[in-house]
Amino acid sequence: MENDVTVTVLSDSSDYIIVGAGTAGCILANRLSENPANRVLVLEAGGNDNWIWFHIPVGYLFAIGNPRSDWMFRTEAEPGLNGRSLNYPRGKVIGGSSAINAMISMRGQAADYDHWRQLGLQGWSWRDVLPAFRALEDHFLGDSEHHGTGGGWRIEAPRLSWKILDSVGDAAVQMGIPKIPDFNTGDNEGVGYFHVNQKRGRRWSSARGFLKPAMRRPNLHVETKVLVDRLVIEDGRAVGVRYIKDGKSFEARTRGEVILSAGSIGSPAILQRSGIGPADWLTPLGIEVVSDRRGVGRNLQDHLQQRAIYKVQGVKTLNETYYSLPRRGLMAVDYALRRRGPLTMAPSQLGIFTRSDPGRERANIQFHAQPLSLDKFGEPLHRFPAVTVSACNLRPSSRGIVHLRSAEPDQAPLIAPNYLSTDDDRKVAADAIRVTRRLMAQAALEPYRPDEYLPGKSVGDDDTSLARAAGEIGTTIFHPVGTAKMGLASDSLAVVDERLRVHGIVGLRVIDASVMPTITSGNTNTPTAMIAEMGSRMLLEDSRR
Repeated sequence: MENDVTVTVLSDSSDYIIVGAGTAGCILANRLSENPANRVLVLEAGGNDNWIWFHIPVGYLFAIGNPRSDWMFRTEAEPGLNGRSLNYPRGKVIGGSSAINAMISMRGQAADYDHWRQLGLQGWSWRDVLPAFRALEDHFLGDSEHHGTGGGWRIEAPRLSWKILDSVGDAAVQMGIPKIPDFNTGDNEGVGYFHVNQKRGRRWSSARGFLKPAMRRPNLHVETKVLVDRLVIEDGRAVGVRYIKDGKSFEARTRGEVILSAGSIGSPAILQRSGIGPADWLTPLGIEVVSDRRGVGRNLQDHLQQRAIYKVQGVKTLNETYYSLPRRGLMAVDYALRRRGPLTMAPSQLGIFTRSDPGRERANIQFHAQPLSLDKFGEPLHRFPAVTVSACNLRPSSRGIVHLRSAEPDQAPLIAPNYLSTDDDRKVAADAIRVTRRLMAQAALEPYRPDEYLPGKSVGDDDTSLARAAGEIGTTIFHPVGTAKMGLASDSLAVVDERLRVHGIVGLRVIDASVMPTITSGNTNTPTAMIAEMGSRMLLEDSRR
């Protein structure tokens, strides 16, 4: 088939080719092009962020589920979700998922990274990664041992509050959960408002913070709307990338390294199309096996949220506000004049980190509290006043796969997260619903008469009923990681080493969320940014050796 395709080989070689201009790719492009001697090429499958809803924070309601901004992936029918298939949003634009995500700045827990170090991954403990987190930031709290200023990643406090969410926070305190002013100091157990990736009421994606400032440099070239077919590998070394633009095939070559930053779905798919992956997956598709790496596409981890919805009375929520034309007009005016109000809202404002049962050694569930409700993202808000209180298992033990269906680059891969496939995950899911019910029964919420709409009061309190209910209301919270995991050479599922180099292939690294060996305890965008910062330092250090 390939012999029938005319390929234009570009004569202008780069020092680095970055595949993907998502959260990681934008940071890498910025850091690697700081030295004018480095020639950097970025290949992005999506388009430019020239749509208003990429920049107004509440635009996620319109971007998720829209083929203009979302790759529109779907999972396989999931047994743990009672046979349901889920939409699996991924950003289709420069900035990647940071252009459509929740904007929540969340590092996770220090113990997450110390665990990576315990797996033998030198340089990835909390102490090691904290300087990288700080170097990225321009934090509203100012420079401190925990935070940095002057970086490209702007972090601010939310610009509005809701009485109902204040009361949910008070209810958490009544349960014995402490208030916490900052979730990002190493231990996030507590209740508080999330800090957000915004600047003066506008979404602050990695494209705005890192890629666009660097695009003025003559040594950085960004190509959008290109579909990467595969890597070019010669004598065990990655020397270039084959891609398609406007129906024509091109081959870009590099003098240095190829970096995959296409995310936990895109990066393993490109590796597999390039012959790097499980031989028993690739051979039936007619793909010549270059390196039989059985971990490519395995180890998929994600946070499954259980979207409990409670109707409320006597307090304002976004549901009824949205359906009131006068109030909607006031929201627009407030945003236009002050960059404040509901249009600045992240999908979730109030966070609660706690334990699903007292035997857990640290917080293992996260609540996202929202002054709104809807059946699923991309569908209208409900017309009754309500809050959503979603609980997710922070460290699931279930593992899924990303597997090519076809060798053709325009075919979406099979995505099977395998949610709730372990006894422990089902136990945590059941306990999380119990915690949700206790939370909503606290005295602080009594004035609003919360009425359980989902999973519903008819669902019993036994483990079997609750686990099944979790399968009915569970949905992704958009945190896929781990499909090209970092690990020692002795780990049969490891794809990259501790310096993010692909085992067995020279000149090739993966630098994005797919390299996480285990998922972090919270939203995964900020850890992905840290991985890119760490990876850029490794690339530059290694180039000087």
